[in-house]
Amino acid sequence: MSSSAASPSVPSPARRVLDWRLRFGILSLVWGFSFLFMKVGTESFAPFQVTLGRLAFGTAVVAAAMAVKRERLPRGAWTWVHLTVAGFLLNALPFSLFAFSELTIPSSLAGICNATSPLWGMALSLVALSEDRPTRRRVAGLGIGFLGVLTVLGVWQGFHGLDVTGTSLALLASFSYPVGWIYVRRTLAGSSHSHLSLTGAQLGLATLQLAVVTPLFTSVPTSFPVLPLLAVAALGVLGTGLAFLIQYDLVAEVGPTTAQMVTYFTPVIAAAAGVALLGESLSWSTPVGAAVVLAGAALTQSRPRADRGRSDPAPGTDRGPSEPAPVAPSVTPETARRARQGSRV
Repeated sequence: MSSSAASPSVPSPARRVLDWRLRFGILSLVWGFSFLFMKVGTESFAPFQVTLGRLAFGTAVVAAAMAVKRERLPRGAWTWVHLTVAGFLLNALPFSLFAFSELTIPSSLAGICNATSPLWGMALSLVALSEDRPTRRRVAGLGIGFLGVLTVLGVWQGFHGLDVTGTSLALLASFSYPVGWIYVRRTLAGSSHSHLSLTGAQLGLATLQLAVVTPLFTSVPTSFPVLPLLAVAALGVLGTGLAFLIQYDLVAEVGPTTAQMVTYFTPVIAAAAGVALLGESLSWSTPVGAAVVLAGAALTQSRPRADRGRSDPAPGTDRGPSEPAPVAPSVTPETARRARQGSRV
């Protein structure tokens, strides 16, 4: 397929091996466990090295998918400039910040901080996107969500016992995602290149960015312990490459509104994995605050009853955010048509 194709072919429901609910569950688990993988990886490797490995493995998975579908890389100098910025804001920067944050905070807390991304996204979209109008429901959701953030941080205790630097890095990482998506929405939303082609290029550029930065700030590891190495490989292959492919397939089948609900399961799984497998401890304010954050995020993403019968937006145009989504959307008429068809399955 040439690079001018509107969208990569999406298998029909009848040809899908796994039901979308099962794939939804797999995506929730993969993104939830990504924070545990990062924690294990940073025990033996520097954060930049973990991020570089993650991007390299993730890019390899997407490149393999492109080869199978015979996709070509996008063309045009400005397209590559925009993808370079998108790769930094959506991949290189947040992945690195999360890795650095987990040097000093539990993986469970990092996963919960990631859940604030929809709140940052809604706040930014109300300012940066003229088509997003503030409503009482959205303002209330923002207020509730940030009240949850303060609860997680234990503000009434003066942040006692909290690593402010690590938590701030995790919150900054979650803030980077909506900044990147708004940039993508303004610059690449009308691209004629396929979604898979743009994603492969974006991940490749993010990998190059880390390949330049990592040698400047780290030295070659003296050893490669098996468990941390496997954690980095799983983070890239599963949490970045495979996760994207599953997510895009879900968006095409059930629509972006349903697919993005995975955001609300990710922090729960991240917290459970950290406590059960890494022995991390949680104070009562952390899960309570996380529940309040998720309630606020859900409220900002909900729509009035009068709008619920309308079609879901095209992939990437109204995305709530989550760990990850490491991709730039290609919103074309064909992509929108597929998304509308998928939402009616």
